[in-house]
Amino acid sequence: MLNSWNQQLEEMFDKMVEWRRHMHQYPELTNQEYKTSEMIASILSGYGIERRTNVGGMGVVGIIRGAKPGKTIALRADFDALPIQDEKEVPYKSKIDGVMHACGHDGHTAILLAVSKVLQENREQLAGNVVLLFQHAEEGGGGAKKMIADNCLEGVDVVFGNHLWSLIPTGTISYTKGYTTAAGDGFQIKIKGKGGHGSSPHDTIDSIAVAGQLINQLQYIVSRRVHPQKTAVLSIGSIHAGGAANVIADSAVLKGTVRTYEKEVQQLVEAAMHDAIKGICLSSQADYEFDYYHGVSGVYNHPEETDVFSSTIKASLPELQLEEAPALLVSEDFANYLEKKPGMLFFTGAGNESINAVFPHHHPKFDFDERAMIYGGKAMLAIVDYYLVKNAMETAAEYETAGSEDR
Repeated sequence: MLNSWNQQLEEMFDKMVEWRRHMHQYPELTNQEYKTSEMIASILSGYGIERRTNVGGMGVVGIIRGAKPGKTIALRADFDALPIQDEKEVPYKSKIDGVMHACGHDGHTAILLAVSKVLQENREQLAGNVVLLFQHAEEGGGGAKKMIADNCLEGVDVVFGNHLWSLIPTGTISYTKGYTTAAGDGFQIKIKGKGGHGSSPHDTIDSIAVAGQLINQLQYIVSRRVHPQKTAVLSIGSIHAGGAANVIADSAVLKGTVRTYEKEVQQLVEAAMHDAIKGICLSSQADYEFDYYHGVSGVYNHPEETDVFSSTIKASLPELQLEEAPALLVSEDFANYLEKKPGMLFFTGAGNESINAVFPHHHPKFDFDERAMIYGGKAMLAIVDYYLVKNAMETAAEYETAGSEDR
């Protein structure tokens, strides 16, 4: 049965490429995905799939109802783009100035559209339902939370997500049990001193000098406050102060990011930052404003579902290289789904040096090997096959055995 599904998916490769390249040429930013959302809804409708639009904004939710009762599995794909200029020289280069798909979301959507068609055409074989989560606004726009608030997970038992990954080779499936991505927080620190002439520092409170002390002290939080066996990253990505060589700036603004897995580490870093800022500014007679922004939580892959995934892929798709990998420090709002339902996020290798698909995500030259869409799709089909076909058959057999013993 799964072999038949995989064959049907392979036959849709050209269509997947067509969809992906169309989205790549006409990308839409977070919370502005009007035409992409309409395209998805239209394709699902053309396949006779029941769907709901404007879910949490521009999300689209489809549902495929199996012929028999059983579990409900949700599959998720995202479809927003990034404010980056596309620097690739390819026929499908973005036609929208300053906007591109630099994270593979176009591929995620093309995969799930193809998987949707295969499952819809084989729904008589399913004991249970498949919910199709086409999510907008993943890139910092809160799309997952908005869709969850609009009941996209109603009736769902388990949820799985796939992310194409250009930094591992095509033909590889990577997964991590437990935390697989980090919480992504942001912060802004404004140091308020007293400006003056560069020749008279004694009459000023030098905000830049205070900022220099603070930068050094903040790095001690990770190296000396966080347990060595825990993980935290604190990076300052922006400093703005002053404008003239002979003027001491009255204020300095620092912006940055914090990445952690465990909530207790996240809380420790935030509290330690406040202590450091307060102490240094007090000793320097400067004032300050400190804003800490909590982003999405880390993606926590549930152990049972992760074991199901790894054993299923190993048994069903032996041609793929399956590897358990260390967690990443990027952030992903798939975490919001896993805070509500059991499931996991896996990564499908999409790197290929021969076609220059080697650049990291969010890079102006990012691209991926389109053949990886077949492998990501097959992995999704294998999971559906486990929950709604094989597992359902085993449950039915157990029920029949129990019934005969009772008789």
